[in-house]
Formats: sequence, structure tokens, C-alpha cells
Amino acid sequence: MPREMVENERSTAINPSEAVEEKLSLSDRFGLWIGFHNCSQDEYLAMVRSYAKHYHLDASEDQLGREALEWARGRGSRSGRVAWQYIQDLAGRLGKTL
Repeated sequence: MPREMVENERSTAINPSEAVEEKLSLSDRFGLWIGFHNCSQDEYLAMVRSYAKHYHLDASEDQLGREALEWARGRGSRSGRVAWQYIQDLAGRLGKTL
């Protein structure tokens, strides 16, 4: 579905709102909405700690907090998805499977 400007003969041939309309029509058709809502720093760190505890990842509280916040800053948000991505990265660095 994505269209590149190069594919069009004229640069005005693409309507900017068309891409948004296509995405909305897909979500209307299949009824799929996924939200990754921002949370507070305390909630984010609680998620990270819970994941680490559940998967028995050997990392100190200080390391978890410091690295998880740095990870979130690098991605521009704090959400459950970002917490999960950090845990996957940490597990990989520790050689653990999730």
C-alpha cells in the first residue's frame, strides 16, 4: 500500500491524507486497534522490575532502573511496549531465553 513519490509522474499526484485514510479503513475492516500509552516513570520501572523478576533476570535494582530509563529516553517514551523491548534486550545480553 505505501506509495513513493518517485512512482508518480507529478509530485502533486499523492494526497497526504490518503495514507491515513487507508490505515483507518484497514482498522475499520479488521477491527484492530493497538494502543501503547505512555505511563509515569514509577509505573514504567515497576513493569521493568516485574518482567525481570518473572523471567529471573539477574540484574541489580540500580542497573535495571538506570538502563531502563536510558532505554526509554532513547525511544522517546515510557510504555509497556518499551519496557518489554528493554527486557528482551537485557535477556539477550544475559544469554537468557524468554
